[in-house]
Amino acid sequence: MASPTPSVPENPFILVDGSSYLFRAFYAPPHLTNSAGEPTGAIYGVVNMLRSLLKKYKPSHMAVVFDAKGTTFRNEIYAEYKAHRPPMPDDLRQQIEPLHKIVQALGLPLLCIDDVEADDVIGTLAEQAGKEGRFTLISTGDKDMAQLVNDHVMLINTMTDTLLDYDGVVAKYGVKPDQMIDLLSLMGDSSDNIPGLPKVGEKTALAMLQGMGSIDAMLADPDAIAKLEFRGAKTMPDKLRENQDILLMSRELATIKLDVPLDFRPDQLTIQPSNRDELIQLYKQCEFRRWLAEVLEEGAATDQALGEASSSNTANETPVSHDAYETVTTKERFAHWLKQLEQAEYFAFDTETTSLNYMEAELVGVSFAIQPGQACYIPVAHDYPGAPDQLDRAWVLEQLKPLLESEQPKLIGQNLKYDSHILRRYNIRVGAIRNDTMLASYVFNSVGSRHDMDSLSLQYLGHKAISFEDIAGKGAKQLTFNQIGLEQAAPYAAEDADVTLQLHHKLWQEVSQEKALLNVLQTIELPLLPVLVDMEQRGVQIDAPLLAKQSHEIAMALQQLEKTAYEIAGEEFNLSSTKQLQTILFEKLQLPVRKKTPKGAPSTAEEVLQELALDYPLPDVIMQHRGLSKLKSTYTDKLPKMVNPRTHRIHTSYHQAVTATGRLSSSDPNLQNIPIRTEAGRRVRKAFTAPAGYKIMAIDYSQIELRIMAHLSQDPALVEAFSKGRDIHKATASEVFGVALDQVTSEQRRRAKAVNFGLIYGMSAFGLARQLDIPRQEAQDYMDKYFDRFPGVLKYMENTRAQAKRDGYVETIFGRRLQLPEIKSQNGMRRKAAERAAINAPMQGTAADIIKRAMIAVADYINTQVGDDELHMIMQVHDELVFEVREDKVSDYQKKLVEIMEQAADLKVPLIAEAGVGNNWDEAH
Repeated sequence: MASPTPSVPENPFILVDGSSYLFRAFYAPPHLTNSAGEPTGAIYGVVNMLRSLLKKYKPSHMAVVFDAKGTTFRNEIYAEYKAHRPPMPDDLRQQIEPLHKIVQALGLPLLCIDDVEADDVIGTLAEQAGKEGRFTLISTGDKDMAQLVNDHVMLINTMTDTLLDYDGVVAKYGVKPDQMIDLLSLMGDSSDNIPGLPKVGEKTALAMLQGMGSIDAMLADPDAIAKLEFRGAKTMPDKLRENQDILLMSRELATIKLDVPLDFRPDQLTIQPSNRDELIQLYKQCEFRRWLAEVLEEGAATDQALGEASSSNTANETPVSHDAYETVTTKERFAHWLKQLEQAEYFAFDTETTSLNYMEAELVGVSFAIQPGQACYIPVAHDYPGAPDQLDRAWVLEQLKPLLESEQPKLIGQNLKYDSHILRRYNIRVGAIRNDTMLASYVFNSVGSRHDMDSLSLQYLGHKAISFEDIAGKGAKQLTFNQIGLEQAAPYAAEDADVTLQLHHKLWQEVSQEKALLNVLQTIELPLLPVLVDMEQRGVQIDAPLLAKQSHEIAMALQQLEKTAYEIAGEEFNLSSTKQLQTILFEKLQLPVRKKTPKGAPSTAEEVLQELALDYPLPDVIMQHRGLSKLKSTYTDKLPKMVNPRTHRIHTSYHQAVTATGRLSSSDPNLQNIPIRTEAGRRVRKAFTAPAGYKIMAIDYSQIELRIMAHLSQDPALVEAFSKGRDIHKATASEVFGVALDQVTSEQRRRAKAVNFGLIYGMSAFGLARQLDIPRQEAQDYMDKYFDRFPGVLKYMENTRAQAKRDGYVETIFGRRLQLPEIKSQNGMRRKAAERAAINAPMQGTAADIIKRAMIAVADYINTQVGDDELHMIMQVHDELVFEVREDKVSDYQKKLVEIMEQAADLKVPLIAEAGVGNNWDEAH
């Protein structure tokens, strides 16, 4: 019969073994770092545990106890005590001071007592509390503490959420709490280097204690042990006599002191009010955004709390407050605000709508901010029962149109691309944009935080903005904005504009301090915004019946693959079930386990199956099945459902502030992930078709990242190969394999291509060996020969790593930065990943900058020199731009578009763009 779950009395005195949890949290995932590259995972783990204890038990008295620096009295007893422990990892050492500060900022007493361990302080306080009749709950994962359990003391392991009382100790360890010291003494402890009795493990120690009761009883009558029934009992009397001194010393080392001289009592260890300013500063530093938001819910942060990183531009700083917000519902007040907006040097603007889908959303209201803290909301379409009178939407937009379309750069927003779409619906084209705070944040530090307004408000203003869920609710019952009462909607909307304006002040100052960053923002990201709006509004035509036919064919192919898999496995199973797949592959078929999951199970991840597929048929079938299933669910089934009923086209969303390197990404649908290497993937591209009277033209850059590598490294051989128009992979093979250009075999070219692209991504010899399925030494030989023939590339890579380590970031040719917070990490894997990113980011980021510059130049050409409806840019995918061109104008525009794209950057090697034309995307590519 299971023992009942222990219950903790109300308001326990809680003692936390901080040192124990610090180590456990350090080695447990997630291994977090902040954007400065400082490790924060252990801090997060311990603070999360403390918050959990506080929430669950609501104690009035508590202490968090850490080991003090230096040796303790146990080292005087036994010089080798804990001698085998490796030095504390630097990544852990770095986290101690900030953790201590957070503990103290939470108002919790923090104790570090010299010459003793945390266990001894905890034992002493628990003993004192027991004598005072107070119940103590000790939070620890250390079995040594079980010796302290009695009627007044219980243990809790917060990581497993288990309680241990007297009966629990007996059930778990097989001895009573007062026998735990003797158990530990007999068996020793390798982690603390307590010797114990030679060759006595836990099983033998338990048998000895269960038979004799205690070490004292054993030493008083050693021969009695020989009569016990356990293996080795006969030799134990002599072992006890010979090792009595070691055993007694081990007991002294294992005994937690209960009489440490302390200059405070348990009743003095009261929890104090938290220090909000300190917590805000520390949570910001560690980037614990959820906890920061909780603290800020209690009120705005002070200047002191915002700290150095946000103390700039104080002249413009105003704590976000709703006091000066106005809801504008009369023409008189609207005229007052319009005049102020017209006279303002700049203003922040935001829209409120019925949907996040820019092609379906309708305008519900607009908000403006002119000065920090001075904002208004103009509702135009709240239609809930009892909604007050509002200004007419068409009239309001007619009044605002000249202001919003003005070529004076006055407009500031957060994700203005969305607002631009909404205004397009009402025939307003947004004019000159002064700043978009989402893009400014992204350019300033693409990996520093998320770039949504709520995250940026926390990061830069120390303010928790009202969330949409706060006013609209969650889930299926969530209201749309037009259904929300003005008393809630107006402060939310006005705050959006106010926060955006204040973010502009902060971020503009940060970006403006670096000329190159300001240039990226003003000449690439902001001008690209209206180009993307045009592309997204235009959308793409697809052939829905063709996709339906493909879906049917894929379904048949999937059935056949399943049948093949069943035949190989000898039984039917669910190919999508990880557990069943693990059983079939690694238990039934006994395939080698290449990698394990964090829980220790054999991994069936894609890279594992790819490796296994080289030697075994079933993983290859599974890979094919996965690829086709994803293609079907993501594209052939889904695309027809995404056709807009008004335009009869699909409209993706391009994202400027998602990838670390500057590349655009897209969603709903994701155009970047349609596979091009498989026949089934290429067939999906056939469904992207040209309207009647038009052709699809696709123009993509040829080997752009390798050309950028040649430009950056200035390697003479590489520059010459590109300058003379040679096949770069053949040229590389010729150099690496030492054969004439016309003698290079297709296999040699394939291997040279793998080396070329591998180097761009910082691939190691190990990675190249896996990709080419060759021995590691052979792969290393290829790389050595490559660097011997192209020494400029090696020099560039070495210089880039060194510069990244020095500065903490790398740059593109145009000055875009990628911060590398883990480039100095003590964790080898994370540091190596950052070094690979340092090599790749300048090339991938420069390629991203070039195609963005090309899009801006192409759009300018279309808008100024192309006849109506003759040419439209409809897609951007990786290094490719896709157009719809009127059939009779293809030859007119093809040469010009190629020319514009090739002039998007001035490199030391030619920038080559290649065009194709067809009735669909696949034909044109």
